Amino acid sequence: AVAPFLMSSFQPGSMSDTASKVTSPTAAPPSPTNGKFECVSQTTVHAVRDYIQQSKIHMSQTCQYMEAGLSLNAHYVNVSVSRREIARSGKNTNRCLDKELIITGDIDRQKSSMGQSQVSIFDSLNGKRYNVLFGNAGMGKTTVIKKLCLDWSRDCIPQFDFVFLLDGKQLALTEPVHSLQTLLLSQSSFAPHCADPEGVYAQILAAPKRVLIVFDGFDELRHYEILLQTQKKELVASLQKDSKAQAFTVKQLFSSILQRVLLPGCTLLLATRPRGTASQLLRRADSFLEVCGFTPANVETYVSQYFSDPELRESALDSLKSSSYLNLLCWNPGLCHLVCTALEQCKSEDALPRTLTALCHKVLCLKMEKDRGKLLSQLCSIAWEGVKSNSSALVIKMKNLLPTGLNYYFCLLIFLLLSVLFLHFPHPVQCLSLPRTVTDHSFLQTLPFQMGAKGRRKPQREELELTQRIAAGLLFHNRTELQSLHSYSEAVFRDMVASKQALVMKHLEGLCFGDLNSTQILEACNYVYEASFTHQESGKDTSAKMLTRLALNLPELLTFRGVPLNPPDVFTVQNALRMGGAEGRSFCLDLEDTGIQICGLRSLVALNNINTYRACIADVVTLWEELEKRSDEGLLQGAVSKFKIHPLKATQVCHMEHLERLVSIHTSKRLSDSVCLIDWVPAVKELYKLEFELGLENSPLALPKLWDLLPGLHNLQHLDMENSKIGDKGAEKLANALVSLRSLEVLNLSENCIGDQGVKKLALALKDLPKLHCLSLYSNVISDEGAESLAAVLPHMASLTDLDIKYNKMTDIGAQSLGASLRKCSKVKTLRMWNQCIPYGVFERLKQQDSRILWQ
Repeated sequence: AVAPFLMSSFQPGSMSDTASKVTSPTAAPPSPTNGKFECVSQTTVHAVRDYIQQSKIHMSQTCQYMEAGLSLNAHYVNVSVSRREIARSGKNTNRCLDKELIITGDIDRQKSSMGQSQVSIFDSLNGKRYNVLFGNAGMGKTTVIKKLCLDWSRDCIPQFDFVFLLDGKQLALTEPVHSLQTLLLSQSSFAPHCADPEGVYAQILAAPKRVLIVFDGFDELRHYEILLQTQKKELVASLQKDSKAQAFTVKQLFSSILQRVLLPGCTLLLATRPRGTASQLLRRADSFLEVCGFTPANVETYVSQYFSDPELRESALDSLKSSSYLNLLCWNPGLCHLVCTALEQCKSEDALPRTLTALCHKVLCLKMEKDRGKLLSQLCSIAWEGVKSNSSALVIKMKNLLPTGLNYYFCLLIFLLLSVLFLHFPHPVQCLSLPRTVTDHSFLQTLPFQMGAKGRRKPQREELELTQRIAAGLLFHNRTELQSLHSYSEAVFRDMVASKQALVMKHLEGLCFGDLNSTQILEACNYVYEASFTHQESGKDTSAKMLTRLALNLPELLTFRGVPLNPPDVFTVQNALRMGGAEGRSFCLDLEDTGIQICGLRSLVALNNINTYRACIADVVTLWEELEKRSDEGLLQGAVSKFKIHPLKATQVCHMEHLERLVSIHTSKRLSDSVCLIDWVPAVKELYKLEFELGLENSPLALPKLWDLLPGLHNLQHLDMENSKIGDKGAEKLANALVSLRSLEVLNLSENCIGDQGVKKLALALKDLPKLHCLSLYSNVISDEGAESLAAVLPHMASLTDLDIKYNKMTDIGAQSLGASLRKCSKVKTLRMWNQCIPYGVFERLKQQDSRILWQ
């Protein structure tokens, strides 16, 4: 018998990667793959090696399968996985605990790609232990994880001896029936039988850095904060003993792993969706990864692998090229599979689905054509229950009812399509209906843009938003086709559909588009597109009115800032904007922080009714270069002249890198060595306000770029560098750049550690700025010498009206110098200079002498 290795105790919640120590005076056993064990019987050594080998064999067999009988070996397409970063507000770095994922531009996303190999992904993590893998439904998180497990089984990921794949849905189980040993060796997916669980578990405890634990489907859990709460000492002690007599819930065990109470040093990979309660976990994660979806090349590869017959393959690729929206839907790997399923049965281009609704409708009819009704009845009942509870947990019930080979995304689509509240499921064999007791009020509650009691938007899960889109599409679907599949009479069915269409139209007409946020406007574009282009004959006039009304009521300044725009989203927005152009509308687009692809950016910028647009500078410059290569001079000149960046808030180092490149193009009037622009870049010429908010960590990386580009911003009027900690050396660099900023009116240098030497350099440059009227040096380290330097130039600053020099280090000497200089400055309205080094009596006397001197 081998005594199990025991874990040493340490502080709960620690993120330490220090491996647990064993009670034996000898070192912990190294990896069994290195062939060395100490203080362990040969029987156990062989048992551990056999278990690892059996795990790899079992994983190589069971991880081969994708959806609908496809295999990883034959059909897997390598998708890129990119790093995501967390940003804090620059000015509130030390005060704000809220974090958010940065949405990067297309070029930056490509630069942050960790490659298409699971091996390279782990090589790029540099030992980071707690990793989150993001991706919306259908993006292929599970497939990526299966490929990871398959690579491990082939010895391609030597960092780990043990890989355990756990189902995130197990975290919802509330019964305390597990120990860590049983969770890993019995509940892990693809886990083989373990002949010596004690010996294997001992090795896991002894070398946790050689362990990878993967939780797939983590998005089903609610109340993430429970996992992050510091555990009670009694529970910690019980967990560390891990006695067989004690049992815990899966959530308790995972929380202990997350907080490094158990298996400190092991690597975690959690697969979840990017929105919703998953954000509660961001505080603890070391790295954030995202599945990027299919590129056009990936789509072509997938379709080519799906269709083995050369003739069918060529036909399918030609059909995709002729159907823009269908092609764009293939950006989502799950939808790409459904598109291929539909393409198998489409005999002509006219029969191709034009919307997501039509695609789902066609595929579902194909999948369920052999059903005789009982299954659909059960699915309808479960779907209705799911709609009422606003939950996708019932999709699990559906999955148990469906044939094998249907992936999660397809189950989700069934949930969506059957959640239509008023229509029968269109089935060629038997017609079934959802409860006829659904009232108009219940139907209206399922429509988008619902507000809570206080006017706040009710939170919606991804699947509910898709449900609303597909419900709209089905409502305006071909009435003849649907009516033939129902048991209602033609008159009853016509009246029922017309009633619901009227409700939707009334709901849309009642919306105040000015009150909708960016996410809701995007939803409206998607919603109306499904309704307007799913139909063949039914509801044609009504759906056309919906699109026209949307186009007429979109705000002129249309911003999607902070809302991810995937390729199908861009298409529906383009559709609404084009209709707006037909109605005489023109728009200003804000596409910053949307992650829009460059091809999507080009399609929007090419519209004739776009007056101005904002987007990631690097992506815009790349677009210009592509247009130049295509010799599209007309679109190039329009793309250059319409681009705007004012006002610009730089919060990332890449923002300064991009701006530096744009300023270089502006000053040289050259896009490349061979292309000369007719004029300056208007976006740079019209940049009047620049806020530098990179925080303490990133400011030193970006400041050199700022000093280089500032002289090119001749028309800059407002420069905000608060809390950038530039110091005296930075103040000297800034002073050199100020010579070129003759239009500067506002300069904020608060909280920058500027001392007397820095102020001396600045003072000489400030007196030559003819339009500067507001200067803030709040909370620096300026003493009497620096105050006297300011006092000397104050009468020469002809336009200055407000000077803030509060909370510095000057005494009554410096204060009196400034007070005396102020009497020579008739245009100055306020001088704020209080700090604790100035005696109260002196400051009061200065205030009495000049009322423009203020405390605050």
